[in-house]
Amino acid sequence: MFGLFKKPSEADKLHKQYEKLMADWHKLSATNRAESDKKYAEAQLIADKIDKLNQS
Repeated sequence: MFGLFKKPSEADKLHKQYEKLMADWHKLSATNRAESDKKYAEAQLIADKIDKLNQS
């Protein structure tokens, strides 16, 4: 109940963005390999950002 007005942390935002990119990557992997690779590369950059935040 008290978490209702809580703003999501930067790590939470990045994790949600990572999950969306990975879902897009999976969908595109069967139809458009070049776009799929771009989505995967973007997802890896986000994963690196998440790792840096977790290490701090």
